[in-house]
Amino acid sequence: MRYLITGGAGFIGSHLADQLLEEGHQIVIIDDLSTGCYENVAHLDCSHQLNLIVDTVNNPRLVDDIVQEVDGVFHLASAVGVNLVIEQPVRSLECIINGTQAVMRACKRFRRPMLITSSSEVYGKGNKVPFHEDDDRVMGPTNKLRWGYAGAKAIDEFLALANWHQSRFPVVITRLFNTVGPRQTGRYGMVVPRFIRQGLRGDPITVYGHGDQTRCFGHVKDVVKALTRLLALPEARGQVFNVGSDDEVSVLELAKMVQRQTGNRSEIVFLPYLKAYGENFDDMERRVPDLSKVRKLLGYEATYDLEAILQDVIEHERHSLEQEPV
Repeated sequence: MRYLITGGAGFIGSHLADQLLEEGHQIVIIDDLSTGCYENVAHLDCSHQLNLIVDTVNNPRLVDDIVQEVDGVFHLASAVGVNLVIEQPVRSLECIINGTQAVMRACKRFRRPMLITSSSEVYGKGNKVPFHEDDDRVMGPTNKLRWGYAGAKAIDEFLALANWHQSRFPVVITRLFNTVGPRQTGRYGMVVPRFIRQGLRGDPITVYGHGDQTRCFGHVKDVVKALTRLLALPEARGQVFNVGSDDEVSVLELAKMVQRQTGNRSEIVFLPYLKAYGENFDDMERRVPDLSKVRKLLGYEATYDLEAILQDVIEHERHSLEQEPV
């Protein structure tokens, strides 16, 4: 089979490329390298099974030409992380909505199965935990830029499902919950690589807020295996699936785990949200997925616990730090 991965040079996209090549498929990647980077896929560039194209998904002729030659599309190209959404809100929202529409338009034209990676952010400030795919959503105010990201991802979902209902467009939506692992950057506010880099350097591990907010961290290798299986199953089409881990941990406990695993050289300090992000920020206290739906369809279970995830990322970040110029 031959697949297109948009955003394939990003953190999750590059691991998805690894998985598909391991399964014997051919891959085309479109990535403009705005948030992804060549280093993520450099180890694959010599493969005759991979074609990397540095361009944007908002190039309709290019997308059309590629989509008609592949068997399915994984759409991962998107704005990444809270920091980027707050710092570049217009670019981020346009990237999400326009990019998805451009790829979906080509997939509809050639009837190619499409998997869209959405986000747990679409649940907003809901307090019914764990979050089930059919739960009501509770959004924060429009003057808090974070919720623009949630709104944009929700628009992607609405449009995809509308096309499914209207013409049985073969689309699957996955809501990812804090996917982590090697190659993830801390540049855009991702907490695990940020904590680990601070710990390895002996810098203070900076917890935003009081640290009692909770999250669930899923290893990227578990996540991409679920993505490949969901796109391949006709019974998954027209549906939304939570994907990740449901092992809940507070951000403060996460900081303590990183502190221990990186050698207890760093102190843990607290930074108010106002200083970290400014006034246009709001947060969710808990973010826990109900995974019963994906478990029922795939028999999905996370194979990495949080200790193993952190150790995997620590090894990767330690190697990366050793390669940095002195």
